[in-house]
Amino acid sequence: MKLQSALNFSHTLLKKTVKPGDNVIDGTAGLGHDTLFLAQLVGQKGKVFSFDIQQSAIDATNHRINENEVQPQCEIIHDGHENVKRYINDQPISAAIFNLGYLPTGNKTIITKPATTLKAVSAILNNLTPNGIIILVLYYGHPGGKEEKNQVLDFAGSLDQHQYNVLKYQFINQINDPPILIAIQKRTKSS
Repeated sequence: MKLQSALNFSHTLLKKTVKPGDNVIDGTAGLGHDTLFLAQLVGQKGKVFSFDIQQSAIDATNHRINENEVQPQCEIIHDGHENVKRYINDQPISAAIFNLGYLPTGNKTIITKPATTLKAVSAILNNLTPNGIIILVLYYGHPGGKEEKNQVLDFAGSLDQHQYNVLKYQFINQINDPPILIAIQKRTKSS
């Protein structure tokens, strides 16, 4: 077995969690890769809510989902993920993914922020189904990145172990701030 990168491991976790017909969230649409991946997992009866504040990310995501003909199950939202509750209401959510940092092809001064990220995660936790999962991939080698990383780790580490299992996955012998994957899974009442 070969160890997976944080990004590849995030997809492994999503494949094991998301079923056709589920509601899921891409908290950072970016170039649309995760939105497309989630749309393929939920199928035509599921729903992907995909958020980004940058028009270039919205355009790239729309292009990708149209090119792959999965637009019926996608709602691409030009808004910050901190406003997720406005769009999902009380719908059950089986999975969410966030790639924290900046859009690699975009303006590197536009970054995710700890306050908005944690507001979004908290809102999703309220709607998360038993065994549902929130994945946060932390890219933190930029100004402001370490602050967000520390706040996300503190938040995730403080979650009640009777309600959530929290995993931290990272290569520790790599240089240049290797990404960290945090997976928060809602426990079932019997686990």
